[in-house]
Amino acid sequence: MRKTIIAIALLLAASANAQNRLQQRIGSIVKQNPALSGAAVGISVKDLQGAVIAEYNATTRLTPASNTKLITTGTALHRLGADYRFKTSIGYTGTIEDGTLNGDLYIVGGGDPTVGWGSGPQITPAHFHGWWLLLNKAGIKGINGRIIGDSRAWEGYLEFGDWTYEDIGTYYGTGAGALCFYENSIDLQVAAGSAVGEPVQAMQSYPETPWMHNTNLGTTGPEGTGNSLYLYTTDLAPYAELRGTFALDRAPKTEHFANKFGALTCAWYFCNYLKNIGITVTGGAADIDRSGYIRTEEFVPREKAGEPEIIGAGQSERLGEIARQTNLDSDNFFAEAIFRTMGEEATGYAVYDSARVAEKSALKDLGLNPEVITVMDGSGLSRRNAVSARFFADFLAAMASSPAFDSFLSSIPTPGEGTLETLLKGKPAASRYRLKSGSMEGVLCYSGYLLDGSGTPVATVSVLVNGATASTSRVRKALETLLSTIAEEIPE
Repeated sequence: MRKTIIAIALLLAASANAQNRLQQRIGSIVKQNPALSGAAVGISVKDLQGAVIAEYNATTRLTPASNTKLITTGTALHRLGADYRFKTSIGYTGTIEDGTLNGDLYIVGGGDPTVGWGSGPQITPAHFHGWWLLLNKAGIKGINGRIIGDSRAWEGYLEFGDWTYEDIGTYYGTGAGALCFYENSIDLQVAAGSAVGEPVQAMQSYPETPWMHNTNLGTTGPEGTGNSLYLYTTDLAPYAELRGTFALDRAPKTEHFANKFGALTCAWYFCNYLKNIGITVTGGAADIDRSGYIRTEEFVPREKAGEPEIIGAGQSERLGEIARQTNLDSDNFFAEAIFRTMGEEATGYAVYDSARVAEKSALKDLGLNPEVITVMDGSGLSRRNAVSARFFADFLAAMASSPAFDSFLSSIPTPGEGTLETLLKGKPAASRYRLKSGSMEGVLCYSGYLLDGSGTPVATVSVLVNGATASTSRVRKALETLLSTIAEEIPE
């Protein structure tokens, strides 16, 4: 017995010494690395039971950027389940006679962010065939009316109010609605003009939005000035302006901007799809404005929209798979759709306030106190988001007890894939992590799990940096040093 007690005491002492050593090494790296000089740094490393292994400034709330997506996807998987699927319903008004719908066909959105996702000029969106099967089952061979994109299921605006004006014109700030298409984005092929001050060359490639009035005010900038092109647009009217500069020495590229009329775009493409397979549609495409009026491609509000008779619904992939894509590519659009869906399912409203209520409820269910953090959106685009490294570590530990943990863990990328493509490249620690990145100007964060040799999580790790003035690459190298040190001190 005495020998056993001595052995346990020695193990505890060794563990304590290792923790102290890691604490000291973390402190030295933060204080001595020039890339972190003057920045706010928060670090928390805990075991899966929530016990502290090492921390540095761990309770200070910092802007987490896309680390916010860990909370969004985790709480959604915990609350809704990995098998949850978004639904898009097909309905109609009018009557069906001899195979002809004398009335309007409605595409009733249910928040599915994957409608038209990954499509392009030569690709037919996967959802369309399923919707056609529903028409066929209902005996509809022709439509004497319109195809109407119906996004009324979600209240509120597409974007969260404190996103920057520039961001809401980009693909990563377009905002999610009940019915979307191609993540509510548009692709422009851009190239510098022949001389400084000349107009930028810009041509929309996909999807087509013939109702839009686009003005190109972009100019060619001097060599070395980079790319500051932004599309300024709104869902209040079909107008957009391309502003900013594109340096003379930059190679042509595809830029991704916001399309604020996802429901109309979806209706337009489905209308063309039906025509291409031989189904007549006499009335073209339309959507429904915020006042509930049907709005055609000419953007003239017509009569009040009806309440369609639903003939069936198509389903998205599983939430587990969508969460994986969200975290792998740090997809803001998917994250906002998931966030607002939690609000819709919990309260019947998909506004941001209800989404926050639903998320707080899920955090409480996980045994956490949501009042110690501020989360404003689902993607992390808001700079009002404020979360400490310790909260991330505690959240990740709590998720280990969730029925959805396996799906959550598999949704988090490993170094070498997605947004972690170059992180820890060639370093032994790379195989031991599952991490979510988060970055915006002056911000770089990594949070996730440290694994043992069999791939089982043994610790939760959160490293948050705000206010950095060094280049992103230099800050990333400093954080790689921290992540490698943590892996060295915690055995497999």
